[in-house]
Amino acid sequence: MKILAIETSCDETAVAIIDGQGDKLKVLSNIVSSQIDIHKKYGGVVPEVAAREHALNIIPVVNEALAEAGIKPEQAKSKLAAVAVTAGPGLITSLIVGVETAKALAYAWNLPLVAVNHIAGHIYANWLSNKKLKFPAIILTVSGGHNLLVLMTDNLKYKIIGDTRDDAAGEAFDKGAKMLNLGYPGGPAIAAAAEKFSGKVSAKIKFPRPMINSDDFDFSFSGLKTSLLYQLPKDKNWPNRINEYAHEYQQAIIDVLVAKTIKAAKKYQAKTVLLAGGVSANKELRQQMAETVADKLPGVAFGLPDLKYTTDNAAMIASAGYFKFKAKQTINPDKLRANPNWEL
Repeated sequence: MKILAIETSCDETAVAIIDGQGDKLKVLSNIVSSQIDIHKKYGGVVPEVAAREHALNIIPVVNEALAEAGIKPEQAKSKLAAVAVTAGPGLITSLIVGVETAKALAYAWNLPLVAVNHIAGHIYANWLSNKKLKFPAIILTVSGGHNLLVLMTDNLKYKIIGDTRDDAAGEAFDKGAKMLNLGYPGGPAIAAAAEKFSGKVSAKIKFPRPMINSDDFDFSFSGLKTSLLYQLPKDKNWPNRINEYAHEYQQAIIDVLVAKTIKAAKKYQAKTVLLAGGVSANKELRQQMAETVADKLPGVAFGLPDLKYTTDNAAMIASAGYFKFKAKQTINPDKLRANPNWEL
């Protein structure tokens, strides 16, 4: 059962084809046309520029994905089972390019159409990288725009038990990197700087762990950003201590993410803990989460997506789309609209 998927929720034009049988998924192609170099000079994604690049790249990327999967365009109708597409959340101008392209292909190839939530795609990236996963599962989904703790009791059955009250961890990384003059995107930049630091962090550099002891599973990182903003002017030597600041700033974020996840897994008696989203590529987060799950949750499995499936890509959308198609959750192309605020 081959699924072609399109992902254009932000600044990556991505198309993938997977072949599924039962719970086993094989990636036949996963093409991503990145716009990072285009937006880097602006310090963030410019929606109008992103949409224009999507429009330029989408058909060439579709053709490349088909070619890599060994499918000629004229064979798509007979060799594909469905077309899946990210319908939200995301930037509306970017989403429209992907949605309208998917609708056109579904019409042209006379194939069923599946609308996929972008967050569900990140979650289902785990099904591309791990063996059969057991429920209930707690998934920490963390990226630039989203910071969620999700309880899954079965395939496609989600309950959000924790959300961000202001800034997501990925946004905190981006803003922190900007204050430290480390560039964009902020997550990899701070991680790289933090890795260069060794030794004990000075007592003068101290960041809060917002809401780490709260009774709920929500997150807040605006106070952490403010703390960095206020500390730097007080330290005239901070340009020579960037790696030290990056190390402690990153650790503050990781401490909160790990603590909340472990707490949720205990409460809901999870059999599996998973990471998802762009920030799940963070080496320290992956390592510290794995170690803490092993230490605090004996018998609970821990899984994470391969690094290539952590950032925005279409293979993860195809994965979620595959399970939705199996569950007969298709949509009439005439009724599909991009929804930038689509909640999981």
